[in-house]
Amino acid sequence: MAETTPAGGRERVRVAGREMVVTNLDKVMYPETGTTKADVLAYYAAVAPVLIPAAANRPATRKRWVHGVGTADAPGEMFFQKNLDHSTPGWVPRASITHKDRTIQYPLVNDPATLAWLAQIAALEIHVPQWRVDSHGNQMPPDRLVLDLDPGEGAGLAECVEVAKLARTILQDVGLEPVPVTSGSKGIHLYAALDGTQSSEQISEFAHELARSLEADHPELAVSDMKKRLRTGKVLVDWSQNSAAKTTIVPYSLRGRLRPTVAAPRTWRELSSPSLHQLDYQEVLQRVKDGKDPFAAISGGKRKGHEPAEHSQGQRSDGPGDGGHADPRLESYRTKRDSSATPEPFTAERHRAGTEGADPDGGSLREAFVIQEHHASRLHFDLRLERDGVLVSWALPKGVPTSKTKNHLAVQTEDHPLDYLDFEGTIPKGQYGAGTMSIWDRGYYEVEKWIAGKEVIATLTGQDDGGLGGARRFALIHTGRGDDQWLIHLMDPLAAKAAKKAQAAPLPDKEADATTAPVGDQPAALVPEDFQPMLASAGTISDLPDKDWQFELKWDGVRALIIGDATTIRLISRNGNDMSAAYPELTDRACWPEQDFIADGEIIAVGPSGRPDFGLLQGRMKLTRAADVAKARASTPVRLMLFDLLAEHGEDLRRLPLSKRRVRLEAFFTPTDCPVELSGLIDGDVRHILESAEELGLEGVMAKRTDGRYVGQRSRSWLKLKFERTQEVVVGGWRPGKGERGQSVGSLLLGIPDGSRLRYVGRVGSGFSARELLELRQQLDALPRKTSPFSDVPAADAADAHWVSPRLVGEVTYGEWTGSGKLRHPVWRGWRLDKKPEDVVVEDG
Repeated sequence: MAETTPAGGRERVRVAGREMVVTNLDKVMYPETGTTKADVLAYYAAVAPVLIPAAANRPATRKRWVHGVGTADAPGEMFFQKNLDHSTPGWVPRASITHKDRTIQYPLVNDPATLAWLAQIAALEIHVPQWRVDSHGNQMPPDRLVLDLDPGEGAGLAECVEVAKLARTILQDVGLEPVPVTSGSKGIHLYAALDGTQSSEQISEFAHELARSLEADHPELAVSDMKKRLRTGKVLVDWSQNSAAKTTIVPYSLRGRLRPTVAAPRTWRELSSPSLHQLDYQEVLQRVKDGKDPFAAISGGKRKGHEPAEHSQGQRSDGPGDGGHADPRLESYRTKRDSSATPEPFTAERHRAGTEGADPDGGSLREAFVIQEHHASRLHFDLRLERDGVLVSWALPKGVPTSKTKNHLAVQTEDHPLDYLDFEGTIPKGQYGAGTMSIWDRGYYEVEKWIAGKEVIATLTGQDDGGLGGARRFALIHTGRGDDQWLIHLMDPLAAKAAKKAQAAPLPDKEADATTAPVGDQPAALVPEDFQPMLASAGTISDLPDKDWQFELKWDGVRALIIGDATTIRLISRNGNDMSAAYPELTDRACWPEQDFIADGEIIAVGPSGRPDFGLLQGRMKLTRAADVAKARASTPVRLMLFDLLAEHGEDLRRLPLSKRRVRLEAFFTPTDCPVELSGLIDGDVRHILESAEELGLEGVMAKRTDGRYVGQRSRSWLKLKFERTQEVVVGGWRPGKGERGQSVGSLLLGIPDGSRLRYVGRVGSGFSARELLELRQQLDALPRKTSPFSDVPAADAADAHWVSPRLVGEVTYGEWTGSGKLRHPVWRGWRLDKKPEDVVVEDG
């Protein structure tokens, strides 16, 4: 850090060229040792050179203790965070990862500024998978294997060391050299570098077999089964963290325990020491200061007095990997070219990461770029940006844009080696990319935003006599078509005043809030496919802090983005399907303003009662044939409730606060005879609003932060307040959790007494506090039984269930009862210790 400027309880700091405001530096994060937030920031700044190589390009999940870790008697509240919220600085590198049911934007801990920002928001623990993402945002095969050696009751660090040495012998037999990491908790993590040629499933199976082998050969010491009752006096060899869905605390991360211990890489000599113990942050600081980084053998990190670890292009072993391989991100580059037939470079020998980009004024390490004029089968230009040791590359068929009014196509190509920054020459005929290549311009760039595979905004500063003619600011935006189709847009220079304001904005010290930001420059031609609907989170009145909120009715219908151009209106569903044919009364161009726009709303069908009826709407949802639609249109008319305006006249409005978007929406919309209307705002106390909506039989109320921006994902800036119903239930079983809840409870199986039987009414997996999750297993493990206490559990719910005697009573909230007699969307409220199972009855039929 540098250039620290006190400012009324906050300090403005400069980290690797990024300015940020840090707050509450004297807050005690670890009461037992008096370790403050300032100590945490200083620790992460000091270990950044060794932590970042271990975490770079890996989607990072965070464990945050906003108010500190607390004490043994009063533990601090922790919450687990995956998705980035809208207050995240634009310069934080990130990747969008699509899971089964949603897409999550994760930060990539690729630079000291991002690490400092994580410390500022009290993300004490950083967890990453064993795989990285490439420059396209795609998941790569795992490049390291991990075994988590976790001592059961009656075992300790000494037993973990014994198992670690046994595992090391097996790994060495297949060409792997593991590095131990004392976890900062109870056990040891063993890491081994892989060559990236096998999948997570294959590596998981190899690790599972290794764990089974250790258990078979040393049954008195090792166990591979995670059942707690089997682990007493033994060490669990947890192989499961090699799953693509699992994460492990990154080496050099702090732990959110009572004392500030660290997941600390160690040497094998240290493991043999009788004084071996878990290291705290001060001990690790001294090790890093002394130049010790045992994990460099895995991460390729830079050690004091040494060059970064090199990757050879040697033979691969027969095992899962040997760690001595070329960068897998360049595999596509290498396979397309014959190194003996083309003068193109295949190394980074002349451009070691970080040595070429030093800011002469002592600021950030600016990364290099080159634009090459390529006379191949067709003349085009190639833009290459240095990023994490490779050149991320795009081909520009129509060259670099010179006007803000016209975007050019940019086709992302394979990553290139760093030495391509200097390449000029002729690629021989018959070789890939044959033709003459010359440097059009080169220099350094400063990135404002980088979302792998999605969006890049950066200012490129070229040579005085180069093709750019100085500094130019560009946006590269993925079009959503194919993996490689982008647009490049010339932007106005970043105004010095706006930049200063953005850098001075304080970062959140608690759960991130929405912030107001200027719209700034936007591409002249927006890509509708890039627009995703913003989703609301479930909430209650207690979730509404002292902020400005606006309230609307919650419409029980189908979400739609409305996209209008000069001639056409399209309706796009939440999952990206075109619904226009199903609702022709809403796509009449005459019903809408003449300008191009993108709006957001809900399609509803009004029932005989005058209320939205989702069941009635289902009769229209799947129709596509014109005759069927015409018939249904007459019997089931629909309306569109309009509640947001995302773009107009080619201007992207999503970064405006909701209050300003609402003003634009009201100016945009003109009432007509068409079935389109504004979703009205409701004034008054939210409790009275909810009471009135419930009396009308409506689904609930939407609360929206007036200063919130529009983000195409789920957000706490929009809350859906539904009417709370409660039900007492009897717990008769539980299902294991996944991911971070892998050692706890995923869901409870619930029932209600019905005569002599326990009728199954569903399962609940949300609403538990961190403390409850820790206690649940202990409570349930004390009541095991072999058979189900329910009379009618579906096979899918019973498949991995653990049954318990039905003695515990709890309470849930829920939406409604389903037709089959199950609770819809139950949320745990807590135990009812004052109730017996026989007291439980159906409270709302």
